[in-house]
Amino acid sequence: MRTLIIIWLSQIVSIIGSGMTGFAFSIWVWELTGQATSLALFGFFGQVPQILIIPIAGVIVDRWNRKYLMMVGDTVSGLLTITVLLLYITHNLQLWHLYLAVGVKGTFQQLQELAFVASVSIMVPKQQYSRASSISFLATSSSIIITPALAGALYLVIGLVGILIIDIITFAIALLTLLLVHIPQPTITKLGMHSNTNLKEDLYFGWRYVALRPSLLAMLILMLLFSFAYQFSGSLATPLILARTGNDTKVLGAVFSAEGLGGIIGALIMVTWGSSKQRIHGVLLGMVGAGLSQTVFGLGITPLIWIPAQLCSSLNFPIMGSANDAIWLNKVKPEIQGRVFAMRSMVMSVSSALANLIAGPLADRVFVPAMKPDGTLAPMLGWIFGTKGGAGIALLYVISSLCMLVVGLGGYAFSVLRNVEKILPDHDASTE
Repeated sequence: MRTLIIIWLSQIVSIIGSGMTGFAFSIWVWELTGQATSLALFGFFGQVPQILIIPIAGVIVDRWNRKYLMMVGDTVSGLLTITVLLLYITHNLQLWHLYLAVGVKGTFQQLQELAFVASVSIMVPKQQYSRASSISFLATSSSIIITPALAGALYLVIGLVGILIIDIITFAIALLTLLLVHIPQPTITKLGMHSNTNLKEDLYFGWRYVALRPSLLAMLILMLLFSFAYQFSGSLATPLILARTGNDTKVLGAVFSAEGLGGIIGALIMVTWGSSKQRIHGVLLGMVGAGLSQTVFGLGITPLIWIPAQLCSSLNFPIMGSANDAIWLNKVKPEIQGRVFAMRSMVMSVSSALANLIAGPLADRVFVPAMKPDGTLAPMLGWIFGTKGGAGIALLYVISSLCMLVVGLGGYAFSVLRNVEKILPDHDASTE
């Protein structure tokens, strides 16, 4: 756990730097275009390259030194930030440059994250899997609290150039920390050796492994559906707040900070008490809680509703995510986790990319016009969402949030999913 904590302390510094840059660019793009589609495309272009690299990334993680792969991720991210800085200083920065940078950065971050997740099970005992996963949520949530306020304040003083320089320094800190710590490599068993001999077989290994285990397949489908609905609403959150408030970045920052605070509370719950023996309940009930909270968020029109709703929503994600991660870490052998988790990441990335691709245009071209005073849906739903700016985005946000709620409740209807921890043996008890 000590090594894990040291790594995350350095990564949180890097996450804060990247978050400040991302926050500043989100405001810049919205002011430039005023369209939800432009912001949603950030997520889309960040995920498409990940989808292409993930199968190969899984093979690389299982074959190469995972510590060095994490270092490569930080190095590439730093170099990309330097490139964006130079383009901005020379007045050559354009929107497509940001899309390209996000795509390349996302590709190497995927490799980095996959190497880290696959290393958790050999750094800590399985009794600590839930707590170990919670630490990552704690680090991410802490940065969410700090990032908006810090970025908003510093942007006025040092501008975009100063924020990019800070981002570059944070990458250097994270890289140096990784260089100094020891990250063990997994012991290769017969299963690992047998499945690590042919590249073509390796690329399909994760799919076959999960397909032969219906309970893991059910877990994968569950997370795919939830991820789609969550990313759909997530891509609409920023334009919803900005449209409702007339581009009030202070309110936007406060909502993001509430998200971070909720994540910290949820992560501290998991770090302190851990998860129950039936982790699947943490997964499903977390989905239900997040869906309910985000539905309230979408129905709100003031920060007095958005901030507590966002806090309650984000509180569920460390509980849900750490329980989900612990199930996979317990059921999949460490030496093949790279390929299996790569397949899982690929499914999540495809789901998220489709959500980002659909959400923005659907909001701008269908729901926003429909909820204007003379729109087709305004007479029926205007009394709930209003007909002013952001009404159409709010309606679409609520629909996607209700889908999250339905996915969580629906999971209890399938015994193969509900009893996943009883059906599948732990990796250290399996005889395969």
